[in-house]
Amino acid sequence: MAGTRFDFSSETPAAGSLDVRWIHGSTSPKHNTDPDIQVHAYNENTVILRQNKAVHYEGPFLFLLFGNDRAVLLDTGATASPDHFPLRHTVDGLIRRWLAEHPRETYELLVLHTHAHGDHVAADAQFTDRPGTTVVAADRPSAWTYLGLTGPGTASRLDLGGRVLDCLATPGHHEAAVTFYDSYTGLLLTGDTVYRGRLYVNDWPAFTSTIDTLITFAGTHPVTHVLGCHIEMAGMPGEDYPRGTTFQPDEPPLQMTTQHLHEIRKAITEAGDQPGQHVRDDFILCHLP
Repeated sequence: MAGTRFDFSSETPAAGSLDVRWIHGSTSPKHNTDPDIQVHAYNENTVILRQNKAVHYEGPFLFLLFGNDRAVLLDTGATASPDHFPLRHTVDGLIRRWLAEHPRETYELLVLHTHAHGDHVAADAQFTDRPGTTVVAADRPSAWTYLGLTGPGTASRLDLGGRVLDCLATPGHHEAAVTFYDSYTGLLLTGDTVYRGRLYVNDWPAFTSTIDTLITFAGTHPVTHVLGCHIEMAGMPGEDYPRGTTFQPDEPPLQMTTQHLHEIRKAITEAGDQPGQHVRDDFILCHLP
């Protein structure tokens, strides 16, 4: 049975909620009472997942976006084992529930990545034998070729069935980094390029160009929230949780704004070519030598 097709085109982004307290780990895995994966429905067609920091200290965020013909999962988290991180089981359940409300004769899943670091690709193998599923490797030749990106700063579009994502090649943190913009919600999904935490820059000129690309893009598209894949900052401005922390009770919100893009650009200018950590209220620019 074919269900009603959504009209994902609108002059204004669809409403969604970020009124949520994210699970933030535990002082000990023994005392962890939260689920391995937190599921938050931003709206009926958009789901944000967070890996429990008690399972892996990186605690990455993942994004599941439903279109009329297929869904896309952006990133697969930091843990490979389905026993410790049941991502496939969770995603299958979410897709079943969505299809129960919006029946389709066929429906596919596409697995993509914001970049190729291990805490974003670890559970890829959980999906390789899933029927109707395409898993695109996260390395630059594979990911950029699939998306039609021809070089840094280039853009392409990905159609999920009426729901079209803009895909931007945004290296700097990682050579294969991609930023996704969802015009349906206005969400700008920036991976590890922009988030409330330590922005590790491996290629300073590329990162600078990427921030310029994002500022230009955001100036011509309605952006409701900038969402990265981690929270590493703490309760006080300029304070972060140390790497490896598994309990973060005073996290700030996940969401950032386009103004943060301008603040990052200003920090880049002020840092010049000086390696080291450049601390701001909501992020720490880490210029790796």
